[in-house]
Amino acid sequence: MYLGKVIGTVVSTSKNESLSGTKILIVARLTEALVPDGSTQVAVDSVGAGNGEIVIVSCGSSARNVMRNEHSVVDAAIVGIVDTVEIAG
Repeated sequence: MYLGKVIGTVVSTSKNESLSGTKILIVARLTEALVPDGSTQVAVDSVGAGNGEIVIVSCGSSARNVMRNEHSVVDAAIVGIVDTVEIAG
């Protein structure tokens, strides 16, 4: 899992049927200081995230479990919207 910031939306009218009815967002990966590290990923939104929000992204088989479909093509899923981040130090 990692923290990311939603920076855009993907619209795809033609897609794998396991993605039907899903909202797909573009997420910029964040460092521990909440600064974008330069990489982005497309992720299925499972929590109603919006543009500009900091989110928790799960990848791989954990992301597929969010879809409740073991044959889903999902590789990344937004599983939480972050309220606050506290770093000890």
